[in-house]
Amino acid sequence: MLATPVFPSSPTEAGMYESFYLRAVSPEQPLGAWIRCTVHKRPGEPPRGSVWCTFFDATSSNPADRAPFMHKVTSEDLTVPQGGWISIAGTRLLPGSCEGSCGPASWSLSFAPDDAELRHLPHRLLYRSSLPRTKLTSPAPAARFDGELRLPGRTVDLSGWRGMVGHNWGAEHAERWIWLHGIGFEGAPHTWIDVAVGRIAIAGRMTPWVANGAIGHEGGRLRLGGLAARGLRVAERPQRCSLQLPAGRGASVEAHVEVPAGASAGWRYADPDGGEHDVLNCSVAALTLTLRRRGLPAQTLRTAHGCAYELGIREHDHGVAIAPFPDG
Repeated sequence: MLATPVFPSSPTEAGMYESFYLRAVSPEQPLGAWIRCTVHKRPGEPPRGSVWCTFFDATSSNPADRAPFMHKVTSEDLTVPQGGWISIAGTRLLPGSCEGSCGPASWSLSFAPDDAELRHLPHRLLYRSSLPRTKLTSPAPAARFDGELRLPGRTVDLSGWRGMVGHNWGAEHAERWIWLHGIGFEGAPHTWIDVAVGRIAIAGRMTPWVANGAIGHEGGRLRLGGLAARGLRVAERPQRCSLQLPAGRGASVEAHVEVPAGASAGWRYADPDGGEHDVLNCSVAALTLTLRRRGLPAQTLRTAHGCAYELGIREHDHGVAIAPFPDG
């Protein structure tokens, strides 16, 4: 799993953020874990690290009982561990393992990739240039997990759970974004999708949506989106999302997401320049994909709760409670 921390080499005068994260979802029930280790650095200031823990449980038939567990801890104790990616106040995320705590939650996890790294941006040059101002990769776009997560009043065994490991960094977040990851499709256990869709503001105007990512299916990988792609369509809401994603070789993927009522986590993300976004994430959403490839019949793939759907927005009238933890 290839990933290199960026924050140690960030110039003192520059602002930046960086995130290493994982998600894991139960194959049987709408239970999911989302753990992040992040860096936030304002221009001219030293970086600070935060550990975020979110646990989703949508097993109740009552939406009022589906609110995720959410906690966050921020510290100046931020290092790169030997052979690893990031360490914050005793929480360590390394290739293959993650151990740590966040308030009343703690965990000891191991993971193994099921597929090679995904670089969402199509050219290596884009990872060295100033634009886009957000870079992202998935060191493991599909992974198998083992271990346990300890929460107040319960211990959750993650043995056999599927998910992913991701990494992003940059000078600022997109003006508006969607992140979609799906795994655990019925009858297609090795299929996954990992795509980021964003708009940026330039001179006070919003650019069109641009998508970057891939779908892994039937032993191959099909790149989705790109700057030159035509036919991208986006309809996003906090509780649902529909995407028409152009792919290479005349293919396309249609994606429809449905979030269980009451099961979204609301976080506040800060930009290094002082701006903020409300970020809504549900890691136990339902996802239906329709894959169309030239010369082949269309395929429909479904996962009842294996989708992570994240929406980053400026507005606050979305109806999702934001966790009481500041960012920045």
